[in-house]
Amino acid sequence: MKKLLTLLLLCASLYTCAQKPHYNIDAEEIDATTRLPKGWTFAFNPDQQKAYKATLDEETKYAGKHAIAVENIGSQAPFYAIDYIISKTFQGKEIELKGYISTENVKSGYAGLWMRIDGEQPTIAFDNMSGRGPTGNTGWQQYTIKLPYDSDAARSIHLGGLLVGDGKAWFDQLELSIDGKPIDLVPEKKIEITKASLDTAFRNTSDIKPFNLTPRIQENLTVAGQFWGFVKYHHPAIAKGDYNWDAELFRNLPKIISAPDNAGLSKVLEDWLDRLPVVQADENNANRPGALAISPDYCSLLNQSVLSASLTKKLTDIRESKRTNKHYYLSYYPGVGNPKFEHELSYSNIAYPDAGIRLLSLYRYWTMINYFFPYKDVIGRDWNEVLAASVPEFVNAKDTREYLLATLKLIAGIHDTHANIWSQHAAIEEFKGKFKLPFNAEFVENKLVVTAYTYGDTLNVKQNFQIGDIITEINGKPVDELIKTYLPYTAASNYDTQLRDLPYGYLLRGQSPSFSVTLLRDGKKILQNTQGLQSSFYYKSAQPDQSGFKLLENKIGYVYPGRYKNSDLPAIKELFKDTRGIIVDMRCYPSEFMPFTFGNYIKSLNTPFVKFSSSASDRPGRFTFTKEVNNGGDKDAYKGKVVVIVNATSQSQAEYTTMAFQSAPNVTVIGSTTAGADGNVSTIYLPGGIRTMISGIGVFYPDGTPTQRVGVKIDHEIRPTIKGIAAGKDELLEKARQLIESGTGK
Repeated sequence: MKKLLTLLLLCASLYTCAQKPHYNIDAEEIDATTRLPKGWTFAFNPDQQKAYKATLDEETKYAGKHAIAVENIGSQAPFYAIDYIISKTFQGKEIELKGYISTENVKSGYAGLWMRIDGEQPTIAFDNMSGRGPTGNTGWQQYTIKLPYDSDAARSIHLGGLLVGDGKAWFDQLELSIDGKPIDLVPEKKIEITKASLDTAFRNTSDIKPFNLTPRIQENLTVAGQFWGFVKYHHPAIAKGDYNWDAELFRNLPKIISAPDNAGLSKVLEDWLDRLPVVQADENNANRPGALAISPDYCSLLNQSVLSASLTKKLTDIRESKRTNKHYYLSYYPGVGNPKFEHELSYSNIAYPDAGIRLLSLYRYWTMINYFFPYKDVIGRDWNEVLAASVPEFVNAKDTREYLLATLKLIAGIHDTHANIWSQHAAIEEFKGKFKLPFNAEFVENKLVVTAYTYGDTLNVKQNFQIGDIITEINGKPVDELIKTYLPYTAASNYDTQLRDLPYGYLLRGQSPSFSVTLLRDGKKILQNTQGLQSSFYYKSAQPDQSGFKLLENKIGYVYPGRYKNSDLPAIKELFKDTRGIIVDMRCYPSEFMPFTFGNYIKSLNTPFVKFSSSASDRPGRFTFTKEVNNGGDKDAYKGKVVVIVNATSQSQAEYTTMAFQSAPNVTVIGSTTAGADGNVSTIYLPGGIRTMISGIGVFYPDGTPTQRVGVKIDHEIRPTIKGIAAGKDELLEKARQLIESGTGK
């Protein structure tokens, strides 16, 4: 009997240990102390707690014991989120969140599910249903979010519901699955442990004390940044993950700062290098196939202008060392070839990093651009000079705001519309302004012009601010002066796109809800006072039509790629078969990939439309061209004229799609300079929880004509006029119709 009891206890113990994990994703289990669902976080900050109220509603529910209700009660925050965290890594490729939502009086924003996958860097993948969440008054409906799941990089999952703006929303019966399996049944993945990941000595501080920056120290820090970045991506031992290269920088910075001259600096750097394994030479490393687009730039590291002959020789040996395509800090997206920066600690728990971590931020970004930005040659400034000039700005940044602005200025300096600070930071929002004027304005004929109204508009606003009004001053400051102030922080590839982003980003915003605006209307100067709105989430959609395609008068087809679906193509072919021409309104971001679907429909011959340039981890800084890519070849292709409309809103995939279309002889492109940012994006994480991006591959026409900064080729340049805006005309659309009706084409 005793043996039987022992056996039963053992079996019970084994069963307990082997039973599947349980997650309270449906929020049915309640904590007895807080009376809130176990494992759930309500609100991200105190402002959200003031602006919204979250409760468990046992009356209004879809199923189970209760639903979670979120109601807007104030204006201290623009949105509210509930969050459930699973700090584990699972095996799988796609993650799916389902849940039921009901809404009441949601007018200025929307309700939605949200999900974020974090790794060593935050936000590997993210979706918050922006633009497609329920609004108004809706009954219970199930909604779904799907995200790619990178089991090599993922470390935690955040999921929940959110309410943006006003009204009330209920959330119930959330479910999570990976590759179709409920999360409770998905096996966890074992994480490979590297020596670099075990070195956690500097997770919260670099231990670098404040110091006064002298010309000597500035020179030391500039060269040290070049050295640190070069060795990081060239030395095989670092590629293996044997060293936490951030931590190694912090260990050596004190000696670098105190080096008295070039000889002393060389000794510090050489001693550091000598602690790494000796490299093996690879005689073939210098010769790689492919037409050269950009050559590596090693600045002063290899020319003995600063460093000693012995250190220069060792660095040259490292450059020519035997390397593999596998790198701890770097991989490449399969099938595309843009870099994927990995294992970069974001130090997101430190809003204001110390001087050492601020220097790391500068070094990390400068190095990634120096070796992996395909458009470094068109930045418009010597990138080595940028490093030297930026050292004082990062070292002397006295608070969070100055650090963020130094970083934003650095990012804006590469002139890539994909590049910006995309993560949310209170200090940046304070700098831009928490409140926004209750209308939209755009630059038309180089004047800031009222073009549309936003949520929160009133009859008073519409009477005081008319479409076509020219704004000359905001809060007593001339618009031209405001442009000069904010232009260095406006990350965009060209001036047209900077003007596109300046109004919402800076000009129409302020620290106070009270605004005074000086206008020109019919040649008369008018001063108007008005109240602003919370700056986030208050823009109405600028999409001109609910459908992705339709027929216009005079047998002209119209396609809006922002709502187009490839599944619509058979219906489009049928509807457009007798049309005189088609207008493709590319003043948007395509909702689906069109070059080989709609692109083939309008092009009869299979001909090239693009070629790329890309880098490789075995030769950092060297970019080579790929073979040309073709599209088209449909013998039954559309025979009529096709006119594509573009402007600064046409960015990235919109530009790439336009290139594919205009390789057909019957296509004409009209409009103005596009955003000049083409190529799949690569994400970069910087200290302080900063997330930014770059265009990761170079995109060129088959003849080598660039698109970065200059945008796509345009056959007829045409821009809106203030007179046309005031009259409610779409002058670009009118021009497109004229070209088709006249039959002139190009």
